[in-house]
Amino acid sequence: MTHSIVHFEIPADDVARARKFYGELFGWTFEEMGDYTLIQCGSGPNGGMMKRMAPGQSITNYIQVENLDEYINKAQSMGATVIVPKTPVPSMGWFSQLRDTESNVFALWQDDPNAA
Repeated sequence: MTHSIVHFEIPADDVARARKFYGELFGWTFEEMGDYTLIQCGSGPNGGMMKRMAPGQSITNYIQVENLDEYINKAQSMGATVIVPKTPVPSMGWFSQLRDTESNVFALWQDDPNAA
């Protein structure tokens, strides 16, 4: 597995304003799903947008892994801190958000259609 970025999330203080900005700048399109907005970029990974949950929250990249538990443990053993524990996205997969040794937030993603 190449461990590619498969998704990104953009937090926004004003989601409508951010959608307008990115839509006009890049031509991205959006699909609202309750409190979450899916972003269609064309080629490359697509993303999501939601209301900023904490001051200083920045764009988060989601990196594909084969085994989420294994990579959470490996990252922790190398100095990462878990911010969001293993969480299901029903019928899609699992994710966890971590803070690396430089205080950057990143996320790990494992596909699993049986996630619940």
